[in-house]
Amino acid sequence: MLAAMPPTRAPSPDQGESLIRDRGDACPGALRLHLADDGRLARLRLPGGLLTGSQASVLAAAAERLADGSLSITSRGNIELRGLGDACGDELSRLLADAGLLPSTRHERVRNVVASPLAGTDGLGHADVQLWARDLDGLLCAEEWTPDLSGRFLFALDDGRGDVAGLGGDVTLIAESGGSAVVRLGGHALRIAGADAPRAALAAAGAFRTAAREAGNGAWRVRELPAGQLVDLAGALARAGVAATPAAVPRTPVTAPPAPGVVGRAVVVHAPLGRVSAAQWRALLPLPADELRVTPWRGFVLPGFADGTAARARLAALADAGYVTAPGSPWLGVGACTGRPGCAKSLADVRADAVPGTGGLPVHWSGCERRCGRPHGDWVDVLATGDGRYEVTVRTGGSTVPVPDGGTLTETVTTARNTMKTTATR
Repeated sequence: MLAAMPPTRAPSPDQGESLIRDRGDACPGALRLHLADDGRLARLRLPGGLLTGSQASVLAAAAERLADGSLSITSRGNIELRGLGDACGDELSRLLADAGLLPSTRHERVRNVVASPLAGTDGLGHADVQLWARDLDGLLCAEEWTPDLSGRFLFALDDGRGDVAGLGGDVTLIAESGGSAVVRLGGHALRIAGADAPRAALAAAGAFRTAAREAGNGAWRVRELPAGQLVDLAGALARAGVAATPAAVPRTPVTAPPAPGVVGRAVVVHAPLGRVSAAQWRALLPLPADELRVTPWRGFVLPGFADGTAARARLAALADAGYVTAPGSPWLGVGACTGRPGCAKSLADVRADAVPGTGGLPVHWSGCERRCGRPHGDWVDVLATGDGRYEVTVRTGGSTVPVPDGGTLTETVTTARNTMKTTATR
């Protein structure tokens, strides 16, 4: 068993991100492939995480025929194919385009839209934000200027339950009761009619683009704008014909991913460490409502089962396929970066080394200090140190909480996952 190192350093979660962007955005896409140690990587944006059954089948075939046979789920509910060959780009793009997964080749990297994955399934939200995601995607793909946005710029559409509002969106829409919504851009917030939400999100992105050009620092994200930089959200909404009134900036909620199990007539499962084989992927099919929702917590929602009996039968089948299906699973909330051998910067094979640990906080295993794919909010940081060991800390509110060595790495991670719970009850 690998030992847990005492915490010796506390790099900022945003370490490596400069306030001066002096180069272009190299974020990979479905057409702009990234060369990794295990081959080329394609990242496919799925606005709202939505896939039809035929589209899901195409991705499984692409993974087997062109990639390494597996699919990775990102922290934005997107899909990555790894191990692609040098000459497969044209074939991959044809497959995706024929499946309706590339509505625009110019806009494919800016279609970063997360939405409440249970919206419209359990009666808890105030709006079906999956419809907002569809409309926003159409607006993004129709504009000439939107490809200027970074491939990291994120839209978060929350149906009012507070699940995706805390995922660090650059533009966040939060549905309210009574048919209204709040659009948030950095420290600015305005109340609008829910019917105007997609147009408001597009206008807010335009306000950021203008502010970034005026700042001249090459900002990719709203948080990279210089302090005091003017962002004219109200003016942008007015020019888009969206009526708005002042609103308090909503408090950022603690992100709460949907627990695995049966929710109404939907099934919720999580992918172990965010990666599944093509065979596991096909176990999700057929889709009862021809709709698969990929979640920002590296899981899936399958809505539309005829009744609870059918939903429970599918849940049992997905458990047999290797998915996380129980709320009490020690693997729930455990994620990892790619690690070795796929990433040249990684100091360890973190996926092979990862261990479970019971508790409340999410855990992320990182092969280097970039901490790719790390969670938002409070989380347990398990960082490879390059000597076959890991240091374990808790990241909370910009601070680092030391975790005592529990003897084994599993015990140390479990202690870390319960750190905030222990602190709160003292």
